[in-house]
Amino acid sequence: MDELSPIYQNAEVYDALYQGRDRTYEADSQLMIKYIRARNPSASALLDVACGTGRNLRSFADAFDHIEGVDLAEDMLRVAQKRLPGVPLHQGDMKDFRLGRTFDAVTCLFSAIGYLGDAEQLYTALRCFGRHLNPGGVLVVEPWYSPDNAQSGRVMGDVVTVDGQTIARLSHTVVEGKAHRMTAHYLVASPESGIRHFTDLHMLSLFTRQEYETAFAEAGVASVEYLETGPGRPGLLIGVKS
Repeated sequence: MDELSPIYQNAEVYDALYQGRDRTYEADSQLMIKYIRARNPSASALLDVACGTGRNLRSFADAFDHIEGVDLAEDMLRVAQKRLPGVPLHQGDMKDFRLGRTFDAVTCLFSAIGYLGDAEQLYTALRCFGRHLNPGGVLVVEPWYSPDNAQSGRVMGDVVTVDGQTIARLSHTVVEGKAHRMTAHYLVASPESGIRHFTDLHMLSLFTRQEYETAFAEAGVASVEYLETGPGRPGLLIGVKS
């Protein structure tokens, strides 16, 4: 994701939208904690890559002694820092960041991995993740859809009102080659500023299971488990660094 879509430069709108849609950050985070502890009971340090506005990190903060986050979007990190005062948050590209320390767990959630443009970028990113993992460290990646289950011509819509601000989002997703092309329109209305509109274009790669397994191997994780996480969700990929 080299060019940021407008939604990632409108962090409060992003936060309000997913709050209004009842995104289950707390439940998702508790599930990740369970999976990490099952594989590394003594894990005490966690890095969340593509941490966004820090909602998952807020839950991880209660379970780990040390947490950090990385995200490409400066505006998302601005909101995350308000939510997590004192937590180290870094602006950086998931393909190449260097934090100068390692962790017992690295997570990359909410299908952010799909923004990588091709398999080579996927391998590069997971090598970077692996460099930040201790031996025995747990790598958790929430993938985007694969060529086997990607839907084309999908339309979705939401209207939410949070703290007096109403947000309408309509999206249309089609398969183009090895990617999902998603166009999303936003209308944002508030009593103070009236109504404004912006449009997002997202290109999300449809990586195969084999490509993910190769990427985990590139990260020093020889085996990877795929776990189902419910209808309409792309599942989780989890492995332990040797």
